[in-house]
Amino acid sequence: MKKVLLEMEDQKNSYEQKAKESLQKVLEEKMNAEQQLQSTQRSLALAEQKCEEWRSQYEALKEDWKTLGTQHRELESQLHVLQSKLQGADSRDLQMNQALRFLENEHQELQAKIECLQGDRDPCSLDTQDLQDRLKRSEAEKLTLVTRVQQLQSLLQNQSLQLQEQEKLLTKKGQQIYYHKF
Repeated sequence: MKKVLLEMEDQKNSYEQKAKESLQKVLEEKMNAEQQLQSTQRSLALAEQKCEEWRSQYEALKEDWKTLGTQHRELESQLHVLQSKLQGADSRDLQMNQALRFLENEHQELQAKIECLQGDRDPCSLDTQDLQDRLKRSEAEKLTLVTRVQQLQSLLQNQSLQLQEQEKLLTKKGQQIYYHKF
């Protein structure tokens, strides 16, 4: 009986030892699982923070893009207006040049008539005076037209410079959008 009791005591101790080892193993696994859970929760919090940062950057870039798009459309509109003005100035310049050539031809014709009449010196001094008056008016009109052509050429040059500035600005804005985006 004592022997059986000793064996049972040994078995009991053996079971208790195995139960303690199993319990210890389960506790270790539980602690490892808790540590992994905490690590995963920290990683999740960092990922959510990063995600929020990216989202705010995305929204800021989206707003910048929208603003730059509006500015781009406005600049393109201004560019079209300037191009239209430039075409109008070109047209006026062409008309003024044609009128100037017409007046120069008329001036040459009148000058030739005056020279012819002065050469004859007949009693047609009234015609000569009339022709001289017409010549003076023609010269005055020519000077006016030359001044106007110069003004138009200056305007044309200024508008051309503005157009170039607008194109540079558009190019610069496009590059800023590209670099800002990345």
